[in-house]
Amino acid sequence: MTARPRTLGELGQSAWSEAPLRGRSVRDEIRTNLLRRLRDGGALFPGVLGFEDSIEPELVNALLARHDFILLGTRGQAKTRLLRGLAAFLDEAIPVVAGSEINDDPYAPISKFARERLAECGDATPIAWATRDQRYVEKLATPDVTIADMIGDLDPIKAARGGHLLGDELTMHFGLLPRANRGIFAINELPDLSGKIQVGLFNIMQEGDVQIKGYPVRLPLDVLLVFTANPDDYTARGKIITPLKDRIGSEIRTHYPRTVELGVAVTRQEAWLDRGDVKVSVPDFIAELVEHVAFEARRDKRVDKRSGVSQRLPISLLEIVTSNAERRALRTGSHTTVARVVDVYAGLPAITGKIELEYEGELQGGDAVARELIRRAAGTVFSDRAPAADVEEVVTWFDQGGALKVGVEERTETCWRAFGVIPGLLPLVYQSGLAKPADQDLAVAAAELVLEALVAEQRISRSEEYGWQRVKPRRKSYGSDGEIG
Repeated sequence: MTARPRTLGELGQSAWSEAPLRGRSVRDEIRTNLLRRLRDGGALFPGVLGFEDSIEPELVNALLARHDFILLGTRGQAKTRLLRGLAAFLDEAIPVVAGSEINDDPYAPISKFARERLAECGDATPIAWATRDQRYVEKLATPDVTIADMIGDLDPIKAARGGHLLGDELTMHFGLLPRANRGIFAINELPDLSGKIQVGLFNIMQEGDVQIKGYPVRLPLDVLLVFTANPDDYTARGKIITPLKDRIGSEIRTHYPRTVELGVAVTRQEAWLDRGDVKVSVPDFIAELVEHVAFEARRDKRVDKRSGVSQRLPISLLEIVTSNAERRALRTGSHTTVARVVDVYAGLPAITGKIELEYEGELQGGDAVARELIRRAAGTVFSDRAPAADVEEVVTWFDQGGALKVGVEERTETCWRAFGVIPGLLPLVYQSGLAKPADQDLAVAAAELVLEALVAEQRISRSEEYGWQRVKPRRKSYGSDGEIG
């Protein structure tokens, strides 16, 4: 690897002193590297699944057009990951004037410090190299963010130590935006910024200059500005100033995984499932059940659509499912175990903490809503996997007074024998292809799925105290006139 130039003179003897590298803007740099990646093929945003045919083309178009852009979407839609992935389209490193706080280009300095250093040292001016990671700056917008945080402020200590007037540019303490010069500046939750901060951003985008404490300081920054926001916040009057909104080149709307299969892939990729000493196997139908919980929540009228149901819900839920299965294995002295539906119920805290309920849902309570989501998810998975299954023999056994309760920490052998008592249950599991007779662990998990699906269809009932049993007939109520209600 060729050593990088360390002085301005050495830099002048390298390719950096010639076109197209010399004087190239960060937007052109990203565009050039993106075009090369498109020609070479391969994933543009590794680890981000499901956006290849929807979000990714819009994002690529915005970058090729050299636009500032905003990603609109509810929580847990990989917006931040997409923004952080933009750093991969920057050069590995770029030359800057050593000591510059704002990545001054040696051939086009914008700070007084860099201009004086170049005038003083000439070809001996030290050159440093800013890596792509150093050129990506991210800020979470909050109402208490100030102009000083974003753009900068006058520093009396600098003035005193250097013997400068307060109006001298050398007394300025640069904020995050100038420090992102020649790079990418990302702001999460843009509408949470106060109006005056948004005006400051607009001024930078439009004119390239700011005023610090009344002193005009021209900073023609070379920055790609990218933002994220919740669609409801972004479109609400008063949340974002019109000139800033108009200046943002592209508005790109993200989304949750559009299919359960894709959601399962995302969840398995992100969840921590390798637990070391205990090997926990998560059957495909349990992984699908976990994902369906999120899909059901996104459709449920009792869940606030404005807040969304983050993809973190199935990720956290699958981790809890794995943990509960791991705990059962440790209790029973086993080194392997299979996740079951009962483990999904153990993940209620991972569900209730990630859904915002409407008034009706609040009245019912988070736990009740979450349990219903799990039951509906189980019903959907079973109907998808065994649409023609004959469950009448199983239902009849419960209708005739049969009941079964299986403990969370029961051994597989005990559960398998208990499910074998229910006529037709295990044969149904085997015939539907959910499990093979030789695999008792998987058969137990599949048997629980069948019973939970019957609960979802209200063919049988389930309670924490009594387990699975027949559906109890509703009590007849009588009005004041003696008629049945």
